[in-house]
Amino acid sequence: MLNLIGRRYWYLAFSTALIFIGLVSIAVFGFRLGIDFTGGTLLVLRFGHEVGEGDIRAVLASQELAGSRIQFVGRGSEQQLYLRTGYLEEEEIGGLKAALAESIGPLEEEDMPLPASLSPEVGQEVTRGALIAVLFASLTILFFISLAFRKMANPLRYGLCAIIAMVHDVLVAVGLFSLLSRLLGWEVDRLFVTALLTVIGFSVQDTIVVFDRIRENAPRYRGQPFELLVNHSLLQTLHRSLCTQLNALFVLTALLLFGGATLKHFVSVLLIGMVSGTYSSLFNAVPLLVVWESGDIERLFGRIRRRILRAASLR
Repeated sequence: MLNLIGRRYWYLAFSTALIFIGLVSIAVFGFRLGIDFTGGTLLVLRFGHEVGEGDIRAVLASQELAGSRIQFVGRGSEQQLYLRTGYLEEEEIGGLKAALAESIGPLEEEDMPLPASLSPEVGQEVTRGALIAVLFASLTILFFISLAFRKMANPLRYGLCAIIAMVHDVLVAVGLFSLLSRLLGWEVDRLFVTALLTVIGFSVQDTIVVFDRIRENAPRYRGQPFELLVNHSLLQTLHRSLCTQLNALFVLTALLLFGGATLKHFVSVLLIGMVSGTYSSLFNAVPLLVVWESGDIERLFGRIRRRILRAASLR
């Protein structure tokens, strides 16, 4: 029988390395926050012909908006201009569009699901709401899993392992998005938060499936080592988890390749999170539960404590 759980420390070490790289990226590069979080004005314009960045910069300088962000999507007649500035009133937006039309040519403004301008106060509310949503989701998941596995020994551990795997997925997605933000200029917006919450749901769903099989197999393997019970359960659910996630990954890959530019950031976060979620459900949450149940964590902290006390006594 394939011994997946026997390599549990390799899986945890790999995940730790991924999280470390992401945290370093966040610390060094940070994020490019969209107007959903910082407030400001976003205009999506189409001129019907290809436009150079220098022409746009010249108009922005004349309107005292030299620090605005410019991003072009597409080429030729399909080219779109994503223009992000500080917060502008309706009259200022009209003046900017008139100046662009006079200097460059006729333009059309694309419809957007959000208002063109958001004040900084709205951005602060979005940030606060996103943090509350993630915290509420985590506490709800912890309570539900602990209640569902109340007949198992140490049911709280199942919930905490699922939360840790979920945090792993969030950190991996956020860290890689930080790199993409640096390399490709992607910005964090509401769709980014929506994608993270979706990733959380998928990650926990897969983890619960494996944990539930452990609960079903517990009476059959009574008296057997917990590691053997978990390894059997993991092998029994492995094909189901992989097939389910692969179907979703195929759809997301198609959307990433052939979908619109406005969905690319959202789909990319989902794709990263789905891959990470599949891995963490099978090779983080479950191995971590085995490590905890076998007492390895207590022994590790015990060794650390003894070394600290020994070092202190030598001083």
